[in-house]
Order: sequence, then structure tokens, then C-alpha cells
Amino acid sequence: MSDRRFGWLGATLVAVGIALLAIGAVISPANGGLTRPGWGGGGMMGGGMMGGAGMMGGRWAGPASAPGPGQAGFVAGTQANPRVVRVVATPQLRFLPDSVTIQAGETITFEVTTMGPTVHEFMVGPAADVAADKAGTPEVADIGMMQTGSLTYTFTGPGPFAFACHAPGHYEAGMTGTIAVQ
Repeated sequence: MSDRRFGWLGATLVAVGIALLAIGAVISPANGGLTRPGWGGGGMMGGGMMGGAGMMGGRWAGPASAPGPGQAGFVAGTQANPRVVRVVATPQLRFLPDSVTIQAGETITFEVTTMGPTVHEFMVGPAADVAADKAGTPEVADIGMMQTGSLTYTFTGPGPFAFACHAPGHYEAGMTGTIAVQ
């Protein structure tokens, strides 16, 4: 491998590392403070970077979002004042969180941030439309590395609802999420 290729590889690895570390800057406990911000009970670096409760393993404590139904301080989003739900699109072709709970009829603004060098999109709506990548289903496309795309959606009807990324190969790899209506 040439020196130039090593240089590009090194720069790419540094960028990915910075992006993964930045996840720690946009997250906070999503379960009432039972775990520290980041990945699992051990924090962002606990248990090692590649396993256990480290950056690449463990459970996700979730990005900082407005409280959801059933949580202290919950206020249903309206068209005039939508509730904000922050989502991270990962280099591993996953959304974090991959499940969101809403109140029937609620208006949500999804703020989707891409971590890593992969470009993602975010589509939300009725589950069948999202799965089929149906034209006209609300989406924000081309969310690049360390960029945030925003999409506001009002959940009318009984559902089921979902979200997904239909960038080539991403949906097939499991880059989807569910929306539970309370």
C-alpha cells in the first residue's frame, strides 16, 4: 500500500474516531438517570472500545430529547410547538434510538445527526409506506457526516408508524426504527 493510501486511511480512521467520540457530546440518559451518558452502564469508554459496555457494544442510553409519554415533564408536541426527538444515524447502519414512543396525534420534529463518513436519509410515516420507500412519504435526504437534518411530522391515524434510511443497502442492512403510539 502506498504512503498516500496510508495517509488517506489514517485520516479516515481519525475522522471516524472523532465522530464516534462526538456521540458522547450529543447523548444523555434516557431512562431517568439510571446510567451515565453514552453507551451502557460503563459510560462511553467503559469495558473497552470494541465490546462490553464500550463505544461499540453495550446498550445505548439515547440522545438528549424532550421527555416522552409517561416520563416526568412530558408535554405532547403540537404543530405550533413540536416535541423534539434527536436520533443518531451510525456508521453501523443503525438509528439510535431505534424505537420512539409518541402520543396519538402528536407533532414531532426529528433531528437526525449522522455520525461517521456514511451519508444517510431519514424517512418517517405509515410503516407500509416507509418500508416500500413510497414516493411522497416525508423524508430528509443526504445527511452527511456530522450534519443534522430535521423533519417535522404529525402522527394522525392509528399507525403503525416507522422510520428508515433508504440510502443504497441501508434499509436492507436493518437501518429502520419503530414508533409506538400511546
